[in-house]
Amino acid sequence: MIRFSQEHLQTIRTHAESTYPDECCGIILGYLVNEGKTVVEVMPTENAWNTEAAAEFPGERTIESKRRQYTIAPEVMLKTQKEARDRSLNIIGIFHSHPDHPAIPSECDRLYAWQGYSYIIVSVQNGKAGELQSWSLDDHHQFQAEAIENII
Repeated sequence: MIRFSQEHLQTIRTHAESTYPDECCGIILGYLVNEGKTVVEVMPTENAWNTEAAAEFPGERTIESKRRQYTIAPEVMLKTQKEARDRSLNIIGIFHSHPDHPAIPSECDRLYAWQGYSYIIVSVQNGKAGELQSWSLDDHHQFQAEAIENII
């Protein structure tokens, strides 16, 4: 389970709408607790997908654009990890959008996902954010739906 405030969920939806028709992305900071994860901050980031980023990923992914792929620049991830550690927080997830597609992970999402993180996907249909779902990898590297709980 992952716990979000309405404000955090709205930040994700707003970022997704602002980048449409491209995919948005961002980092989720918070706490790991026995019964799940609690979000403290949602950090929208730039979708750094470009030809250089594509070269880091094998196969068909290299021909895709920001409309179907995302990446967070490694230096942004590293800087965020250090800042989170300084604040006694963890990176607990990544969010991104699926423009004109459902909020269901793609095969590429699965291949490049990390265990332990929550992956929030928001569907953006015709520029309007809709369904939002959380996913996490199981021990067999398959995505399983993760409950989202609203907190005040």
